[in-house]
Amino acid sequence: MCEIRRLQKRARSVVFSGILVLSLFALSGESSLAVEPPPRNPFLADSNCAIGHCSPAQQDSYVGPGPQGPTRTLAPSEIDFAPLGQLHMSPAISGLYPDGSRVIWSNGVDRIAKVDYDSFDVLSEYVFPGAERTTPEDGEEFLERINRHHSGVLGVVNAMRYASTLGGMAGIYTLLDVDHNYYIGARDGTLNAYAEADPSDPSSPIILSRSFRLPDHITGSMVGMNMTFDGWLVVATEHGWVVAISRDFKVHHAVQLRHADERVDGDDESFGWIRNGFAIDSVDGIYIASRDHLHKVMWTGISLSINESEGAWTARYPNATGLGTGATPTLMGFGDGEDHLVIISDGEKVMNVTVFWRDDIPADWSGVAGEGERRIAGRARADLGDTDLESFQTEQSQVVAGVGVLVVNNTPRNRPWYLPHSPRLDFLVLLGLMGSNPDHQPFGAQKFEWNSDKRSFESVWVNREISSPNGVPGVSIKNGLAYFVGAREDRWTLEAIDWKTGQSSFHWVMGDQRHNGLGSAVVLDDQGRVHFGGTWGRIRLNVPFESEDN
Repeated sequence: MCEIRRLQKRARSVVFSGILVLSLFALSGESSLAVEPPPRNPFLADSNCAIGHCSPAQQDSYVGPGPQGPTRTLAPSEIDFAPLGQLHMSPAISGLYPDGSRVIWSNGVDRIAKVDYDSFDVLSEYVFPGAERTTPEDGEEFLERINRHHSGVLGVVNAMRYASTLGGMAGIYTLLDVDHNYYIGARDGTLNAYAEADPSDPSSPIILSRSFRLPDHITGSMVGMNMTFDGWLVVATEHGWVVAISRDFKVHHAVQLRHADERVDGDDESFGWIRNGFAIDSVDGIYIASRDHLHKVMWTGISLSINESEGAWTARYPNATGLGTGATPTLMGFGDGEDHLVIISDGEKVMNVTVFWRDDIPADWSGVAGEGERRIAGRARADLGDTDLESFQTEQSQVVAGVGVLVVNNTPRNRPWYLPHSPRLDFLVLLGLMGSNPDHQPFGAQKFEWNSDKRSFESVWVNREISSPNGVPGVSIKNGLAYFVGAREDRWTLEAIDWKTGQSSFHWVMGDQRHNGLGSAVVLDDQGRVHFGGTWGRIRLNVPFESEDN
């Protein structure tokens, strides 16, 4: 029965992929990338982005277009701002309501909010019980202070003050399903589902619809969320538990990953044994990275399995820093004629982008020279073309489109002598609140490609001038451009680079510290507009993608 079910799901995923490929051909233009995107999950909201990293494959790539330039400074009227409070990192865009409207769900430190898709007006807010609600005035006061002082000692003090308020943040990874239910995993092990008081009215108040508390033996904060292609929620915890939960919260199944009993808790620098989201493929393989290993867990429809006989596996990756990967595993290859791979950045001081066979290892595969792990299909050093480079790290998920993989450098240029050496402080302070400051701003992006004929993985271009201080890029398959929140001369920008060559295509100057993406992803909505989380709310660049022709 399990095999029949897998074949049925496989057929269903091929149909979804075919629909997307036809859509891609319909959109095709001179700059389009000839790639097959991942299939859409029918149980997620039908939009460009219903989940963290915007698809179960976690690629951060979009079939549709994004903006095309030219380089200029945006007018204030072209930048929409929704004052939602702190750290609204990931949007979830709804499918269509009966009246043809959409909304954007978002969660932050103190609240959930719904924003109108067209007007960008705040429709409804739900303040978390016990949370101290910040106001737009609080945000403006903070922005004034950080605009005055975001360098030197006062800049560090302001950044650490802001960072100290983020401890109560609800789950970063969220999910919006096809029925307009919005799911958030809380730090106390509770999974909450939120909905509208009146399901027919997208502007109606947000309500807590139902809650599911993880059993006491399942420990650790929730750090990731995804959905199987038969509609089960899947969450992971810092301590290595993986849990599948029915959407009505009546049934659950759990398994603990291999090597979880070897973890060491209580080390602030470890970020947790699992600290990122995870990917799911269309036949419900679940790919999760722990501190030293990449794991494939199988969802059989009735249980979660870590047994190799059912397709699961565990593979070690290099981790000299002891901190593990800073990236969410990302899937590559979806067609029958493509290699099916899963990709992470490893834990070396100069990290490597590491590629694994995600299904059966080819029988004639002898392994990568010098690698003890046969499941590794390729590994390439992210050194920006400099063999003497001493450090390159990213806290962002790698971006994948077709056979290409993009990573950005998140290593600060300089660290003040008085700031303790800490990856957390580097990211929150130097790269986060002070990321546009030229004294600390990191530079560099690098793209790699998988060659299926040669079974090799290598760098294809380097750009040392571009800067993506703290956010996740996104790529348009239609335009062949990668977008990210960057900075130039201490002003935040939207950067666009050519996916094929790595050359800058254009940039838009946005302005002051309000436009700091603070670790959020660049999201393209169904109209090709750029969205990202700002310092004190969400930002949309309300510029038509045809602007180059206007």
